[in-house]
Amino acid sequence: MGAIGHVTPQTRHFDAPLPLRSGAQLAGYSLVYETYGTLNAARSNAVLVCHALNASHHVAGTYAGQDKSEGWWDNLVGPGKPLDTDRFFVIGINNLGSCFGSTGPMQVNPDPAKGGRPWGADFPVVTVEDWVDAQARLLDVLGIDCLAAVLGGSLGGMQALSWTLRYSARVGECIAVATAPNLSAQNIAFNEVARRAIITDPDFHGGHFYAHGVVPQRGLRVARMIGHITYLSDDSMEEKFGRSLRNASGLGRPGELAYTTQDIEFQIESYLRYQGDKFSTYFDANTYLLITRALDYFDPAAAHGGDLSAAFAAARGRRFTVVSFTTDWRFSPARSREIVKALVDNRIDVSYAEIAAPHGHDAFLLEDPRYHGLLRATFDRIARQVGA
Repeated sequence: MGAIGHVTPQTRHFDAPLPLRSGAQLAGYSLVYETYGTLNAARSNAVLVCHALNASHHVAGTYAGQDKSEGWWDNLVGPGKPLDTDRFFVIGINNLGSCFGSTGPMQVNPDPAKGGRPWGADFPVVTVEDWVDAQARLLDVLGIDCLAAVLGGSLGGMQALSWTLRYSARVGECIAVATAPNLSAQNIAFNEVARRAIITDPDFHGGHFYAHGVVPQRGLRVARMIGHITYLSDDSMEEKFGRSLRNASGLGRPGELAYTTQDIEFQIESYLRYQGDKFSTYFDANTYLLITRALDYFDPAAAHGGDLSAAFAAARGRRFTVVSFTTDWRFSPARSREIVKALVDNRIDVSYAEIAAPHGHDAFLLEDPRYHGLLRATFDRIARQVGA
């Protein structure tokens, strides 16, 4: 399998206002995106990859002059890989509200009354549906009327599902991985605890911390630690860390405990703090609040009295591949089966795979041979259908 090599992000600005589900609108906005491969003459081989919470448009490839800059799904996308860029034209788009280039809280609010200050907490609430609407506008600009497939995992999977409900005629196949038709109360609770960690950080300043020259790093660290725990399975944490100590010499003997209650004693503590520290240096606090709210709000069945089957009637004529992982307790296989049932109720063509993998929710990002084999076979079939 080959490598995509160096890639360069592109930016497209839109002057036409984007109406949002909240009732607000963005008067003008920019989207950052990357493309890989070549769009064929029939413009039939485009695949949109939707990103999850802390990812971006940088799906695959590397950036010149930057070490360890591989895209977040580089093991899946590229020449000869399951999503083969020798056959498909792959598009990654950074969602509105993000901190990776598309219009978001870190950028200047165009309202003259705001005096050229960043949006901060004034950035409007965005939803999965708003992201999909913005993505559709960018595809219009790129001259892509119909996608061979839309693919996403986790929050990206919710976007893929939303595409089939809002723009059904523009989607050939939806590939939804490790996702759910809505968040459970427990998942919303995890998101709220993480948000409170950020909001109660003294450096948050009501979301306008940019003006104070500070970052609510303590809150971001805790939010990332909470999230990271939910992405891993108990088995994978046990295998990686167990109850291993950072320094076990003499520990546990009466009178020889060398640590205080505030020290890092266990390897898992060290790992979580490392993940939290790293996250707090590159992710924006307001973006975290916006994206987790978008997760909370996604619920296509709500407009149909809670009837998911009625919601997916809009997707008739599309094809679906739904994938879950046995140890994913945040987006469990049972949630994927809810999606499958709703599709079957509508006599929609769907394939479902429940893969035994020990990695928890993070499995969708990893190179499991069965998982990648399934996606390779799926994209091989799609390639034959669209002449790629």
